[in-house]
Amino acid sequence: MQFYFHLPIFVRLLLTVIITMLLFGFSIHLIEPAHFPSLFDGVWWAFVTGSTVGYGDYVPLSTTGKLIGMLLILAGGGLVTFYMATISAATITHEKNLTEGKISYHGQEHVIIVGWNERTKRLVDMIQHNQIKKEIVLIDQSLKKVSYQKHRIHFIHGDPTSDHILKKANIACATHIIITADPSLEEEDADRQTILNIIATKGNHPSVHIIAEILTETHETNAIRAGCDNIIRANQFMSALFLQTLYHSSSQTNSIITKLLTEQQFCTIPLKKEWINQDFNKLVNDFSTQKYWLVGYIRSDELYIYPDSFTKMEGHDQLIYLKNSRTNKDIT
Repeated sequence: MQFYFHLPIFVRLLLTVIITMLLFGFSIHLIEPAHFPSLFDGVWWAFVTGSTVGYGDYVPLSTTGKLIGMLLILAGGGLVTFYMATISAATITHEKNLTEGKISYHGQEHVIIVGWNERTKRLVDMIQHNQIKKEIVLIDQSLKKVSYQKHRIHFIHGDPTSDHILKKANIACATHIIITADPSLEEEDADRQTILNIIATKGNHPSVHIIAEILTETHETNAIRAGCDNIIRANQFMSALFLQTLYHSSSQTNSIITKLLTEQQFCTIPLKKEWINQDFNKLVNDFSTQKYWLVGYIRSDELYIYPDSFTKMEGHDQLIYLKNSRTNKDIT
């Protein structure tokens, strides 16, 4: 009996309904074997009568059988109604808890985003628009609720520096975590908070790939020391965008850059043996035949974009190229 009460309420109610219907079906089969020749016929009648459907294909004729039918309508009908009402109430409660960020995430290979703002909203839209097959988990402590149906993300409400909240987001099974700067804080304070988030993340999942937004140059080194893999200098990017707009008065400048970053993906690849001592221009032509756009290379941690066409490639160089986010695969 103790085992029964340890079961989830859905299971308990379902077992109660099934056992009740089996007992009434067996009883009517014993009392009126002529009209209910098999146990299945009796159980069928019990389910039909208990759910108040009443097809009328099987009907008890004796007084005892009718009394059993009356008891079944009172007991079985109430059980079925209560069962359906419980399911409905639990579904509504689950949806409410999901919207309010109270439900833990149990998936794997997902991306965690810390902070809900216009940048992360656009990021989620871009991920879904480019059909990137990654589940997204959002951690934010300022939001009260997020609609799952509208944004298709799993919301966790709480402090992203808390081990409990990170475990609710299943940080141990995540592939990436994106930490955005808190727009409600001053830049210095926002960077300190981001670094705390990085430390908490590394403590729970040392190998997860961390991408963090840092606003000030002074905290960039601290973020790397904390374990950040990729730093996004939002202010630096915005300054470069303003510079582009300043010297190119076209109203399409912002749209061009946005479209490029949305539809194309920057990738790097180590130099292959057959590419050593090749002219950069030769590799540009080779890449273009495969619908890749070679834009530069990395040598001794120095970045070279659109170098001289006759620059010779060296053994430890890494090539930088663009590929279509949807169609092209990485060069192997």
